[in-house]
Amino acid sequence: MAYQALYRKYRPQTFSDVIGQEHITNTLKNEVSSNKTVHAYLFTGSRGTGKTSCAKILAKAVNCLSPKDGDPCLECEMCRMAAEGENTDIVEIDAASNNSVDSIRELREQVTFAPASSKYRVYIIDEVHMLTVSAFNALLKTLEEPPKHVIFILATTEVHKLPSTILSRCQRFDFRRIDSEKICERIQYIASKEGLTVTDDAAALIAAAADGGMRDALSILDLCASGNRNIDENTVASVCAMAGNDYLIKMADYIKSRDCENALMLLDELHNSSVDMLRLLGELITHYRNLMIIKTVKSGKRPIVCSASQLKALEKQAENYDIKDIMRTLNILQASTAAMQTGNRRCEMEMAVIRLCTPELSDDTASLERRIAALEQRAVSLPARPAAVDKPIEDIKETADTAEEEIPLPDAPPADNTAPSPETAETDGYDRVARWEDILSILRRSCPLIAGVLEGSSAYTHGAYLLIDAPNGQFRSLINGGNTFYRDSIRKAALEILGKTYKLGPYTKSAAKAETDPLAAFAENYKRLQNNQQ
Repeated sequence: MAYQALYRKYRPQTFSDVIGQEHITNTLKNEVSSNKTVHAYLFTGSRGTGKTSCAKILAKAVNCLSPKDGDPCLECEMCRMAAEGENTDIVEIDAASNNSVDSIRELREQVTFAPASSKYRVYIIDEVHMLTVSAFNALLKTLEEPPKHVIFILATTEVHKLPSTILSRCQRFDFRRIDSEKICERIQYIASKEGLTVTDDAAALIAAAADGGMRDALSILDLCASGNRNIDENTVASVCAMAGNDYLIKMADYIKSRDCENALMLLDELHNSSVDMLRLLGELITHYRNLMIIKTVKSGKRPIVCSASQLKALEKQAENYDIKDIMRTLNILQASTAAMQTGNRRCEMEMAVIRLCTPELSDDTASLERRIAALEQRAVSLPARPAAVDKPIEDIKETADTAEEEIPLPDAPPADNTAPSPETAETDGYDRVARWEDILSILRRSCPLIAGVLEGSSAYTHGAYLLIDAPNGQFRSLINGGNTFYRDSIRKAALEILGKTYKLGPYTKSAAKAETDPLAAFAENYKRLQNNQQ
Protein backbone atom coordinates (compact mmCIF):
# COMPACT_ATOMS: atom_id res chain seq x y z
CA MET A 1 0.00 0.00 0.00
CA ALA A 2 1.34 3.43 -0.96
CA TYR A 3 2.45 5.73 1.85
CA GLN A 4 -0.19 8.25 2.86
CA ALA A 5 0.90 11.74 3.86
CA LEU A 6 0.25 12.64 7.49
CA TYR A 7 -2.06 15.56 6.68
CA ARG A 8 -4.26 13.16 4.66
CA LYS A 9 -4.03 10.30 7.12
CA TYR A 10 -5.07 12.49 10.04
CA ARG A 11 -7.57 14.71 8.21
CA PRO A 12 -10.56 15.41 10.54
CA GLN A 13 -13.57 13.17 9.86
CA THR A 14 -16.06 14.94 12.14
CA PHE A 15 -16.60 18.52 13.29
CA SER A 16 -15.37 17.50 16.75
CA ASP A 17 -11.98 16.53 15.23
CA VAL A 18 -11.38 19.98 13.72
CA ILE A 19 -8.77 21.91 15.72
CA GLY A 20 -9.05 25.61 16.52
CA GLN A 21 -12.28 26.45 14.64
CA GLU A 22 -14.88 25.83 17.35
CA HIS A 23 -16.70 29.08 16.51
CA ILE A 24 -17.51 27.53 13.12
CA THR A 25 -17.90 23.84 13.87
CA ASN A 26 -20.37 24.44 16.72
CA THR A 27 -22.60 26.50 14.43
CA LEU A 28 -22.50 23.92 11.65
CA LYS A 29 -23.29 21.10 14.07
CA ASN A 30 -26.31 23.01 15.37
CA GLU A 31 -27.57 23.66 11.83
CA VAL A 32 -27.25 19.99 10.87
CA SER A 33 -28.84 18.68 14.08
CA SER A 34 -31.77 21.13 13.79
CA ASN A 35 -32.11 20.56 10.03
CA LYS A 36 -31.58 24.28 9.30
CA THR A 37 -28.79 24.09 6.72
CA VAL A 38 -28.75 26.82 4.07
CA HIS A 39 -28.31 26.47 0.33
CA ALA A 40 -24.87 28.20 0.05
CA TYR A 41 -21.88 28.45 2.36
CA LEU A 42 -18.68 30.44 2.01
CA PHE A 43 -15.57 29.24 3.87
CA THR A 44 -12.70 31.73 3.83
CA GLY A 45 -9.36 31.90 5.62
CA SER A 46 -5.63 31.29 5.22
CA ARG A 47 -4.34 27.98 3.88
CA GLY A 48 -4.36 24.84 5.99
CA THR A 49 -6.93 26.05 8.54
CA GLY A 50 -9.62 23.46 7.78
CA LYS A 51 -11.84 24.94 5.06
CA THR A 52 -11.88 21.91 2.74
CA SER A 53 -12.03 19.48 5.67
CA CYS A 54 -15.11 21.22 7.08
CA ALA A 55 -16.69 21.28 3.63
CA LYS A 56 -16.26 17.51 3.30
CA ILE A 57 -17.54 16.89 6.83
CA LEU A 58 -20.60 19.07 6.14
CA ALA A 59 -21.27 17.17 2.91
CA LYS A 60 -21.23 13.89 4.85
CA ALA A 61 -23.25 15.24 7.77
CA VAL A 62 -26.20 16.52 5.68
CA ASN A 63 -26.45 13.11 3.98
CA CYS A 64 -25.73 10.93 7.03
CA LEU A 65 -28.52 8.49 7.88
CA SER A 66 -27.99 8.82 11.63
CA PRO A 67 -25.98 11.95 12.55
CA LYS A 68 -24.74 12.28 16.13
CA ASP A 69 -25.19 15.79 17.53
CA GLY A 70 -24.56 17.24 14.10
CA ASP A 71 -21.53 15.05 13.36
CA PRO A 72 -21.63 12.31 10.71
CA CYS A 73 -21.77 8.86 12.26
CA LEU A 74 -19.03 7.49 9.94
CA GLU A 75 -20.77 4.10 10.06
CA CYS A 76 -23.79 4.29 7.75
CA GLU A 77 -23.70 3.53 4.06
CA MET A 78 -23.70 7.23 3.07
CA CYS A 79 -20.73 8.02 5.32
CA ARG A 80 -18.83 4.98 4.07
CA MET A 81 -19.44 5.88 0.42
CA ALA A 82 -18.33 9.48 1.06
CA ALA A 83 -15.17 8.32 2.83
CA GLU A 84 -14.24 6.03 -0.04
CA GLY A 85 -15.09 8.62 -2.71
CA GLU A 86 -17.93 6.55 -4.12
CA ASN A 87 -20.77 9.01 -3.46
CA THR A 88 -21.47 10.67 -6.82
CA ASP A 89 -23.76 13.20 -5.15
CA ILE A 90 -20.76 14.93 -3.51
CA VAL A 91 -18.94 16.82 -6.28
CA GLU A 92 -15.60 18.58 -5.69
CA ILE A 93 -14.61 21.19 -8.26
CA ASP A 94 -11.20 22.90 -8.44
CA ALA A 95 -11.98 26.40 -9.70
CA ALA A 96 -8.31 26.97 -10.51
CA SER A 97 -8.56 24.53 -13.44
CA ASN A 98 -12.31 24.70 -14.11
CA ASN A 99 -12.82 28.44 -14.09
CA SER A 100 -14.39 29.00 -17.50
CA VAL A 101 -17.97 29.96 -18.14
CA ASP A 102 -18.49 26.65 -19.96
CA SER A 103 -17.63 24.71 -16.79
CA ILE A 104 -20.19 26.66 -14.79
CA ARG A 105 -22.84 26.22 -17.49
CA GLU A 106 -22.28 22.48 -17.34
CA LEU A 107 -22.68 22.67 -13.56
CA ARG A 108 -25.98 24.57 -13.98
CA GLU A 109 -27.29 21.78 -16.15
CA GLN A 110 -26.29 19.11 -13.61
CA VAL A 111 -27.94 20.72 -10.58
CA THR A 112 -31.37 20.16 -12.06
CA PHE A 113 -30.97 16.39 -11.66
CA ALA A 114 -32.07 14.81 -8.39
CA PRO A 115 -29.46 13.12 -6.19
CA ALA A 116 -28.72 9.50 -7.14
CA SER A 117 -28.70 8.05 -3.64
CA SER A 118 -28.35 10.87 -1.13
CA LYS A 119 -30.62 13.46 0.40
CA TYR A 120 -28.60 16.40 -0.95
CA ARG A 121 -26.40 16.97 -3.95
CA VAL A 122 -23.41 18.92 -2.57
CA TYR A 123 -21.03 20.96 -4.73
CA ILE A 124 -17.71 21.93 -3.12
CA ILE A 125 -16.00 24.62 -5.23
CA ASP A 126 -12.43 25.12 -3.99
CA GLU A 127 -10.41 28.28 -4.77
CA VAL A 128 -13.61 29.87 -6.00
CA HIS A 129 -11.90 33.26 -6.40
CA MET A 130 -10.20 31.84 -9.51
CA LEU A 131 -13.44 31.90 -11.51
CA THR A 132 -13.66 34.38 -14.35
CA VAL A 133 -16.14 37.26 -14.33
CA SER A 134 -18.31 35.45 -16.89
CA ALA A 135 -18.23 32.28 -14.78
CA PHE A 136 -19.32 34.23 -11.68
CA ASN A 137 -22.20 35.73 -13.65
CA ALA A 138 -23.24 32.26 -14.85
CA LEU A 139 -23.10 30.93 -11.29
CA LEU A 140 -25.02 33.82 -9.79
CA LYS A 141 -28.59 32.82 -10.74
CA THR A 142 -28.12 29.18 -9.72
CA LEU A 143 -26.52 30.27 -6.43
CA GLU A 144 -29.41 32.59 -5.69
CA GLU A 145 -32.22 30.10 -6.28
CA PRO A 146 -30.84 26.55 -6.42
CA PRO A 147 -33.08 23.47 -6.30
CA LYS A 148 -33.99 22.35 -2.77
CA HIS A 149 -31.79 19.27 -3.08
CA VAL A 150 -28.58 21.25 -3.83
CA ILE A 151 -26.07 22.79 -1.39
CA PHE A 152 -23.10 24.87 -2.53
CA ILE A 153 -19.95 25.16 -0.40
CA LEU A 154 -17.47 27.74 -1.71
CA ALA A 155 -13.92 27.83 -0.30
CA THR A 156 -11.31 30.54 -0.87
CA THR A 157 -8.18 32.08 0.59
CA GLU A 158 -8.82 35.44 -1.12
CA VAL A 159 -12.36 36.44 -0.31
CA HIS A 160 -11.75 40.04 -1.42
CA LYS A 161 -11.69 38.84 -5.04
CA LEU A 162 -15.28 37.61 -4.92
CA PRO A 163 -18.04 39.86 -6.28
CA SER A 164 -20.37 41.33 -3.68
CA THR A 165 -23.30 39.67 -5.47
CA ILE A 166 -21.80 36.26 -4.64
CA LEU A 167 -20.95 37.21 -1.06
CA SER A 168 -24.47 38.40 -0.32
CA ARG A 169 -25.96 35.02 -1.28
CA CYS A 170 -23.79 32.89 1.00
CA GLN A 171 -23.56 32.21 4.71
CA ARG A 172 -19.98 33.22 5.42
CA PHE A 173 -17.58 31.59 7.89
CA ASP A 174 -14.11 33.04 8.53
CA PHE A 175 -11.49 30.47 9.53
CA ARG A 176 -8.85 31.74 11.93
CA ARG A 177 -5.18 30.87 12.03
CA ILE A 178 -4.81 28.00 14.45
CA ASP A 179 -3.22 28.79 17.79
CA SER A 180 0.41 27.64 18.03
CA GLU A 181 -0.19 25.77 21.28
CA LYS A 182 -2.95 23.73 19.65
CA ILE A 183 -0.69 22.96 16.69
CA CYS A 184 2.01 21.76 19.11
CA GLU A 185 -0.50 19.53 20.91
CA ARG A 186 -1.66 18.02 17.61
CA ILE A 187 1.94 17.43 16.50
CA GLN A 188 2.76 15.59 19.73
CA TYR A 189 -0.44 13.53 19.43
CA ILE A 190 0.34 12.44 15.86
CA ALA A 191 4.01 11.84 16.75
CA SER A 192 2.95 9.45 19.50
CA LYS A 193 0.69 7.60 17.03
CA GLU A 194 3.50 7.34 14.47
CA GLY A 195 6.24 6.33 16.91
CA LEU A 196 8.11 9.64 16.57
CA THR A 197 9.92 11.63 19.24
CA VAL A 198 9.48 15.39 18.89
CA THR A 199 11.01 17.83 21.40
CA ASP A 200 8.95 20.75 22.64
CA ASP A 201 11.32 23.22 20.98
CA ALA A 202 11.01 21.36 17.67
CA ALA A 203 7.20 21.38 17.90
CA ALA A 204 7.24 25.13 18.64
CA LEU A 205 9.53 25.76 15.65
CA ILE A 206 7.24 23.72 13.37
CA ALA A 207 4.25 25.72 14.61
CA ALA A 208 6.08 28.98 13.94
CA ALA A 209 7.02 27.89 10.42
CA ALA A 210 3.44 26.74 9.71
CA ASP A 211 2.10 30.24 10.49
CA GLY A 212 -1.23 29.00 11.83
CA GLY A 213 -1.82 26.30 9.20
CA MET A 214 -2.29 22.73 10.46
CA ARG A 215 -1.70 21.19 7.03
CA ASP A 216 1.65 22.97 6.68
CA ALA A 217 2.64 21.85 10.18
CA LEU A 218 1.92 18.19 9.41
CA SER A 219 3.74 18.46 6.08
CA ILE A 220 6.84 19.75 7.89
CA LEU A 221 6.53 16.97 10.47
CA ASP A 222 6.23 14.44 7.66
CA LEU A 223 9.37 15.80 6.01
CA CYS A 224 11.33 15.72 9.27
CA ALA A 225 10.20 12.15 10.01
CA SER A 226 11.46 10.94 6.65
CA GLY A 227 15.05 11.53 7.74
CA ASN A 228 15.00 11.04 11.50
CA ARG A 229 12.59 9.46 13.97
CA ASN A 230 13.95 11.67 16.75
CA ILE A 231 13.13 15.22 15.76
CA ASP A 232 14.75 18.18 17.49
CA GLU A 233 15.06 21.89 16.75
CA ASN A 234 18.08 21.43 14.49
CA THR A 235 16.22 18.85 12.40
CA VAL A 236 13.35 21.25 11.78
CA ALA A 237 15.70 24.17 11.00
CA SER A 238 17.61 22.01 8.51
CA VAL A 239 14.49 20.69 6.77
CA CYS A 240 12.93 24.14 6.47
CA ALA A 241 16.21 25.85 5.48
CA MET A 242 15.78 28.15 8.46
CA ALA A 243 18.55 30.13 10.08
CA GLY A 244 17.59 29.03 13.58
CA ASN A 245 17.40 30.98 16.79
CA ASP A 246 21.16 31.09 17.53
CA TYR A 247 21.96 32.66 14.17
CA LEU A 248 19.23 35.24 14.60
CA ILE A 249 20.47 36.24 18.05
CA LYS A 250 24.02 36.54 16.71
CA MET A 251 22.93 38.59 13.68
CA ALA A 252 20.89 40.94 15.87
CA ASP A 253 23.90 41.41 18.16
CA TYR A 254 26.11 42.34 15.18
CA ILE A 255 23.50 44.81 13.95
CA LYS A 256 23.20 46.38 17.41
CA SER A 257 26.99 46.80 17.71
CA ARG A 258 27.22 48.10 14.10
CA ASP A 259 29.64 45.25 13.27
CA CYS A 260 29.03 45.23 9.53
CA GLU A 261 31.98 42.96 8.69
CA ASN A 262 30.98 40.08 10.95
CA ALA A 263 27.32 40.47 9.99
CA LEU A 264 28.19 40.03 6.31
CA MET A 265 30.46 37.06 7.08
CA LEU A 266 27.61 35.40 9.01
CA LEU A 267 25.31 36.09 6.07
CA ASP A 268 27.81 34.42 3.74
CA GLU A 269 28.00 31.40 6.06
CA LEU A 270 24.21 31.06 6.03
CA HIS A 271 24.08 31.43 2.24
CA ASN A 272 26.70 28.69 1.82
CA SER A 273 24.58 26.48 4.09
CA SER A 274 21.70 26.84 1.58
CA VAL A 275 19.61 29.05 3.85
CA ASP A 276 17.05 30.81 1.67
CA MET A 277 17.59 34.57 1.90
CA LEU A 278 13.89 35.39 1.62
CA ARG A 279 13.11 33.01 4.47
CA LEU A 280 16.00 34.47 6.48
CA LEU A 281 14.56 37.94 5.94
CA GLY A 282 11.19 36.71 7.18
CA GLU A 283 12.82 35.14 10.24
CA LEU A 284 14.66 38.40 11.03
CA ILE A 285 11.40 40.32 10.75
CA THR A 286 9.78 37.84 13.15
CA HIS A 287 12.80 38.10 15.48
CA TYR A 288 12.64 41.90 15.67
CA ARG A 289 8.86 41.75 15.92
CA ASN A 290 9.32 39.55 18.99
CA LEU A 291 11.79 42.08 20.44
CA MET A 292 9.23 44.82 19.79
CA ILE A 293 6.53 42.86 21.63
CA ILE A 294 8.85 42.18 24.58
CA LYS A 295 9.74 45.88 24.85
CA THR A 296 6.10 47.01 24.76
CA VAL A 297 4.08 44.20 26.41
CA LYS A 298 5.22 44.12 30.02
CA SER A 299 2.49 41.97 31.56
CA GLY A 300 0.18 39.15 30.57
CA LYS A 301 0.70 36.54 27.89
CA ARG A 302 2.80 37.90 25.04
CA PRO A 303 1.76 36.96 21.46
CA ILE A 304 5.09 35.27 20.73
CA VAL A 305 5.58 31.74 19.40
CA CYS A 306 8.82 30.29 20.79
CA SER A 307 10.21 27.93 23.39
CA ALA A 308 11.04 28.96 26.96
CA SER A 309 14.77 29.01 26.20
CA GLN A 310 14.22 31.17 23.13
CA LEU A 311 12.05 33.58 25.11
CA LYS A 312 14.77 33.94 27.73
CA ALA A 313 17.36 34.75 25.03
CA LEU A 314 14.99 37.27 23.44
CA GLU A 315 14.34 39.01 26.75
CA LYS A 316 18.07 39.28 27.43
CA GLN A 317 18.73 40.78 24.00
CA ALA A 318 15.78 43.17 24.29
CA GLU A 319 17.40 44.76 27.36
CA ASN A 320 20.15 46.20 25.14
CA TYR A 321 17.81 47.43 22.40
CA ASP A 322 15.93 50.71 22.20
CA ILE A 323 12.39 50.55 20.79
CA LYS A 324 13.28 53.21 18.19
CA ASP A 325 16.14 51.08 16.88
CA ILE A 326 13.83 48.07 16.68
CA MET A 327 11.22 50.04 14.73
CA ARG A 328 13.87 51.40 12.34
CA THR A 329 15.21 47.88 11.76
CA LEU A 330 11.74 46.54 11.03
CA ASN A 331 11.08 49.36 8.55
CA ILE A 332 14.28 48.57 6.62
CA LEU A 333 13.62 44.82 6.61
CA GLN A 334 10.00 45.28 5.50
CA ALA A 335 11.10 47.59 2.68
CA SER A 336 13.60 44.97 1.50
CA THR A 337 10.91 42.29 1.18
CA ALA A 338 9.41 43.70 -2.02
CA ALA A 339 12.82 44.28 -3.64
CA MET A 340 13.88 40.73 -2.83
CA GLN A 341 10.93 39.29 -4.75
CA THR A 342 12.36 40.44 -8.09
CA GLY A 343 16.05 41.23 -7.45
CA ASN A 344 19.07 39.18 -6.42
CA ARG A 345 18.10 37.86 -3.01
CA ARG A 346 21.59 37.59 -1.60
CA CYS A 347 22.56 41.08 -2.75
CA GLU A 348 19.35 42.61 -1.41
CA MET A 349 19.90 40.91 1.95
CA GLU A 350 23.48 42.17 2.12
CA MET A 351 22.36 45.71 1.27
CA ALA A 352 19.75 45.55 4.04
CA VAL A 353 22.36 44.39 6.58
CA ILE A 354 24.76 47.18 5.55
CA ARG A 355 22.01 49.78 5.96
CA LEU A 356 21.19 48.38 9.40
CA CYS A 357 24.83 48.42 10.52
CA THR A 358 25.57 51.84 9.01
CA PRO A 359 22.78 54.29 9.95
CA GLU A 360 24.55 57.21 8.24
CA LEU A 361 23.79 55.57 4.88
CA SER A 362 20.06 55.81 5.51
CA ASP A 363 18.33 59.06 4.65
CA ASP A 364 14.96 58.27 6.22
CA THR A 365 13.64 60.61 8.90
CA ALA A 366 13.97 58.08 11.69
CA SER A 367 17.66 57.47 10.93
CA LEU A 368 18.41 61.20 10.80
CA GLU A 369 16.66 61.77 14.12
CA ARG A 370 18.64 58.97 15.74
CA ARG A 371 21.94 60.35 14.41
CA ILE A 372 21.18 63.87 15.66
CA ALA A 373 20.15 62.51 19.06
CA ALA A 374 23.40 60.55 19.26
CA LEU A 375 25.44 63.67 18.43
CA GLU A 376 23.58 65.73 21.02
CA GLN A 377 24.09 63.05 23.66
CA ARG A 378 27.79 62.88 22.83
CA ALA A 379 28.12 66.66 23.04
CA VAL A 380 26.44 66.77 26.45
CA SER A 381 28.56 63.93 27.83
CA LEU A 382 31.92 65.49 26.82
CA PRO A 383 33.62 67.48 29.61
CA ALA A 384 33.81 71.26 29.14
CA ARG A 385 37.30 72.62 28.42
CA PRO A 386 38.85 75.38 30.61
CA ALA A 387 37.68 78.86 29.58
CA ALA A 388 41.21 80.22 29.35
CA VAL A 389 42.31 77.76 26.65
CA ASP A 390 42.69 79.59 23.35
CA LYS A 391 45.08 77.38 21.38
CA PRO A 392 44.03 76.56 17.84
CA ILE A 393 41.73 73.53 17.52
CA GLU A 394 44.24 71.67 15.36
CA ASP A 395 46.85 71.98 18.11
CA ILE A 396 44.61 71.23 21.10
CA LYS A 397 44.09 67.59 20.15
CA GLU A 398 47.83 66.98 19.83
CA THR A 399 48.77 68.65 23.18
CA ALA A 400 45.84 67.53 25.33
CA ASP A 401 48.11 66.39 28.15
CA THR A 402 50.43 69.40 28.12
CA ALA A 403 50.07 72.90 29.54
CA GLU A 404 48.10 75.08 27.12
CA GLU A 405 48.98 78.68 26.42
CA GLU A 406 46.29 81.33 26.28
CA ILE A 407 46.13 83.78 23.37
CA PRO A 408 44.76 86.89 25.12
CA LEU A 409 43.44 90.02 23.49
CA PRO A 410 46.00 92.81 24.09
CA ASP A 411 44.73 95.63 26.28
CA ALA A 412 46.03 98.50 24.14
CA PRO A 413 46.09 99.12 20.39
CA PRO A 414 49.35 99.87 18.54
CA ALA A 415 50.53 103.47 18.59
CA ASP A 416 50.10 103.88 14.85
CA ASN A 417 46.49 102.72 14.87
CA THR A 418 43.46 104.91 15.13
CA ALA A 419 40.79 104.19 17.69
CA PRO A 420 39.14 100.86 16.90
CA SER A 421 35.55 100.59 15.74
CA PRO A 422 33.33 97.53 16.23
CA GLU A 423 33.68 96.44 12.63
CA THR A 424 37.38 97.21 12.02
CA ALA A 425 40.73 96.16 13.41
CA GLU A 426 40.43 96.17 17.20
CA THR A 427 43.96 95.67 18.56
CA ASP A 428 47.39 94.39 17.74
CA GLY A 429 46.72 92.02 14.83
CA TYR A 430 43.29 90.81 16.05
CA ASP A 431 40.68 91.80 13.49
CA ARG A 432 36.98 91.40 14.10
CA VAL A 433 35.32 89.55 11.21
CA ALA A 434 32.83 92.06 9.82
CA ARG A 435 30.97 89.48 7.71
CA TRP A 436 30.64 86.85 10.44
CA GLU A 437 26.84 86.91 10.11
CA ASP A 438 27.22 85.98 6.43
CA ILE A 439 29.32 83.00 7.45
CA LEU A 440 26.64 81.96 9.96
CA SER A 441 24.00 82.22 7.23
CA ILE A 442 25.90 79.68 5.14
CA LEU A 443 26.26 77.39 8.18
CA ARG A 444 22.51 77.52 8.82
CA ARG A 445 22.06 75.82 5.46
CA SER A 446 25.05 73.46 5.45
CA CYS A 447 25.27 72.53 9.15
CA PRO A 448 22.28 73.73 11.23
CA LEU A 449 23.58 72.13 14.44
CA ILE A 450 26.86 74.07 14.60
CA ALA A 451 25.06 77.22 13.39
CA GLY A 452 22.69 76.95 16.36
CA VAL A 453 25.61 76.56 18.76
CA LEU A 454 27.29 79.66 17.27
CA GLU A 455 24.24 81.94 17.67
CA GLY A 456 25.31 85.14 19.45
CA SER A 457 28.99 84.55 18.66
CA SER A 458 31.64 86.73 17.01
CA ALA A 459 35.00 86.00 15.40
CA TYR A 460 38.45 87.48 14.96
CA THR A 461 41.29 86.77 12.57
CA HIS A 462 44.85 86.60 13.86
CA GLY A 463 47.41 85.64 11.25
CA ALA A 464 46.55 82.18 9.94
CA TYR A 465 43.89 81.63 12.61
CA LEU A 466 40.16 82.28 12.80
CA LEU A 467 39.37 82.69 16.51
CA ILE A 468 35.70 82.26 17.49
CA ASP A 469 34.15 83.84 20.58
CA ALA A 470 31.12 81.59 21.27
CA PRO A 471 29.03 82.05 24.44
CA ASN A 472 27.58 78.52 24.10
CA GLY A 473 29.73 76.08 26.07
CA GLN A 474 28.91 73.21 23.70
CA PHE A 475 30.97 74.84 20.95
CA ARG A 476 34.28 73.57 22.34
CA SER A 477 32.92 70.03 22.85
CA LEU A 478 31.62 69.76 19.31
CA ILE A 479 34.61 71.32 17.62
CA ASN A 480 37.15 69.24 19.58
CA GLY A 481 35.44 65.88 18.84
CA GLY A 482 36.79 63.19 16.56
CA ASN A 483 34.33 64.14 13.81
CA THR A 484 35.92 66.78 11.56
CA PHE A 485 32.62 67.60 9.86
CA TYR A 486 31.92 70.66 12.03
CA ARG A 487 35.42 72.11 11.66
CA ASP A 488 35.36 71.57 7.89
CA SER A 489 31.93 73.21 7.63
CA ILE A 490 33.18 76.37 9.37
CA ARG A 491 36.34 76.48 7.22
CA LYS A 492 34.36 76.12 3.98
CA ALA A 493 31.90 78.85 4.98
CA ALA A 494 34.76 81.17 5.98
CA LEU A 495 36.57 80.45 2.69
CA GLU A 496 33.46 81.37 0.72
CA ILE A 497 33.10 84.75 2.48
CA LEU A 498 36.68 85.67 3.37
CA GLY A 499 38.45 84.01 0.43
CA LYS A 500 41.03 82.33 2.65
CA THR A 501 41.32 79.00 4.51
CA TYR A 502 41.99 79.55 8.21
CA LYS A 503 42.98 77.33 11.09
CA LEU A 504 40.38 77.40 13.85
CA GLY A 505 40.66 78.31 17.50
CA PRO A 506 38.48 79.53 20.37
CA TYR A 507 38.80 83.13 21.52
CA THR A 508 38.07 84.72 24.93
CA LYS A 509 39.05 88.07 26.32
CA SER A 510 41.62 88.10 29.08
CA ALA A 511 40.33 88.14 32.64
CA ALA A 512 41.76 91.61 33.30
CA LYS A 513 39.96 93.01 30.24
CA ALA A 514 36.70 91.34 31.18
CA GLU A 515 36.74 92.67 34.74
CA THR A 516 37.50 96.31 33.90
CA ASP A 517 33.92 97.26 33.00
CA PRO A 518 31.30 94.48 33.35
CA LEU A 519 28.45 96.90 32.51
CA ALA A 520 30.10 97.88 29.24
CA ALA A 521 30.66 94.23 28.39
CA PHE A 522 26.98 93.51 29.05
CA ALA A 523 25.95 96.39 26.80
CA GLU A 524 28.27 95.23 24.05
CA ASN A 525 26.87 91.67 24.18
CA TYR A 526 23.28 92.98 24.12
CA LYS A 527 24.04 95.17 21.11
CA ARG A 528 25.63 92.21 19.32
CA LEU A 529 22.54 90.02 19.92
CA GLN A 530 20.27 92.80 18.63
CA ASN A 531 22.34 93.08 15.44
CA ASN A 532 22.24 89.31 14.89
CA GLN A 533 18.44 89.23 15.27
CA GLN A 534 18.08 91.93 12.65
